[in-house]
Amino acid sequence: MKALLVLFILVIWLVLDFILGRKQHLKRLKVKIYPQRASDINPFTSGPELFKDYFNELRKAEKHIHVLFYILKDDAVGYEFLSILEEKAKEGVEVRLLLDWVGCLKPKRQIKKRLQNTGIELAFSQTPTFPFYFYSFHTRNHRKITVIDGKIGYLGGFNVGKEYINLDKKLSPWRDCHIKIKGEGVQDLQDVFLADWQIAANIRLQYRDPYFPPLEKGPYQHQVIPSEGFYLEKTFTDLIRQAKNTIIIGTPYFIPGKNIFSELEAAIKRGVKLEILVPGKADHPLVKEASYPYFRKLIPMGAEIYQYQKGFYHAKILIIDQKVCDIGTANFDKRSFYLNHEINCYTYNPAYIQEVLKIIRHDQQNAKLLKLKDTQHLTPWTICKEYTARAISLFL
Repeated sequence: MKALLVLFILVIWLVLDFILGRKQHLKRLKVKIYPQRASDINPFTSGPELFKDYFNELRKAEKHIHVLFYILKDDAVGYEFLSILEEKAKEGVEVRLLLDWVGCLKPKRQIKKRLQNTGIELAFSQTPTFPFYFYSFHTRNHRKITVIDGKIGYLGGFNVGKEYINLDKKLSPWRDCHIKIKGEGVQDLQDVFLADWQIAANIRLQYRDPYFPPLEKGPYQHQVIPSEGFYLEKTFTDLIRQAKNTIIIGTPYFIPGKNIFSELEAAIKRGVKLEILVPGKADHPLVKEASYPYFRKLIPMGAEIYQYQKGFYHAKILIIDQKVCDIGTANFDKRSFYLNHEINCYTYNPAYIQEVLKIIRHDQQNAKLLKLKDTQHLTPWTICKEYTARAISLFL
């Protein structure tokens, strides 16, 4: 009896913690929308190719390096990355490294010990705090941002670790999408990083001239939009409502929730073709079970669901009518819509969108078209897993 009472009190506490924490979060939230910029943007889908370019650019830094990752693994790739930062700090380059508290929870102690007395400034983002510990534990900083000398920026789906360069047999090869930005848009990445840095490290560096050098225009019109557990759903909803011909989604986790899903259904009913590309194998428990109830409804309506077969698919891409292309850190799931801090880049240049579309078509060729019957092999065990996935889908 006592155990049941304790369990009841615990459940009530968690529910109240989440509701009140969410209310406080939304009350403090400030939506930030940057203007359209013109930059040169280069997408990367291969980890080895990306990190070769990324590490080379880090080594050429002259003034400052600002880095934010959700995950930094305690492995050979992670330590190569840290070694480069250490070398640059010894040369007098300002280096600031911001990591998510939960995403880097396991190697946090090793990283802090490694970076002691190196000159690198280290901080951890989104540290859980009372009185709403449970809610704050789940509001992760899922952004991946690098800004070098205020002139070169990176953002996208890759973190730092061996799996991202195809050295983990279970998830190899890793298929993702990261973009490199040169031009006006870099100032917005810098602004987002410095705002996150101020919160995590309690140091205000925004608006200092050294971090915002003059930038030239590039060929691609684009817009950087950060989100913090709010606004992303509205952005995607507006884009889906504008669709007249096609909606193409690439995501490792398709758990859209009621509102976005209703918009996708409405789009199909008005004649829009919906294509969704997801992994063939999941990297987290219950993710597939959370997706299948949506797929069972979409497939009979004419949606095409592709399951990537050549490794693990982790890219976050949204293309609307070949007029708007989004690449960023946000998954097409409730966690990114309602909890995570994310950053996405929306691009409007036809030539760039065609380049990304070629990437999608190539990946679809390495995917299996999901059929309705493939989602209907329900056993008592799979039914139980789907009900569990539905109950905790916000936290997957």
